[in-house]
Amino acid sequence: QVQLEDSGGGLVQAGGSLRLSCVASGRHLSDYALGWFRQAPEKEREFVGGIIRSGVTNYSDSMKGRFTISIDNAKNTVYLQMISLKPEDTAVYYCGARRSWPSSSWYEYDYWGQGTQVTVSS
Repeated sequence: QVQLEDSGGGLVQAGGSLRLSCVASGRHLSDYALGWFRQAPEKEREFVGGIIRSGVTNYSDSMKGRFTISIDNAKNTVYLQMISLKPEDTAVYYCGARRSWPSSSWYEYDYWGQGTQVTVSS
C-alpha cells in the first residue's frame, strides 16, 4: 500500500500563493489516481482536483483558475499550486489516493496524507 505525506501549508496573506506537496512512499504514484481535498472547520471535506500519472487533471468547477495540480513521477510527488488566495481558502488540505480515476467523493479514497494547514489572512 502507499503512504502519503502532505506538506507546504502555512500562513499567507490574501492574494498570496502557496505550493503544497504530497510525497508518496511504499508504492509508485503511477499505480494510483491522486486527489486534493480541503476541509474547513465544521465543513465536509471538499474536492479541489485530481490527477493521474499521465498528467491528466480534473478540477472542481469552483477551483478552476486559481489551483493547479501537477505530478512529478520521478520524485513520486504531486503538487497543488494555489494563487490569489482568499481567506475562504483557509482549511486543512489533504491528498488522497485511490485506484482508477480521481473521484470528487472523498469517501472513495483508500489512502490519505495527514493534512497540512493553510491559513489565509485578510
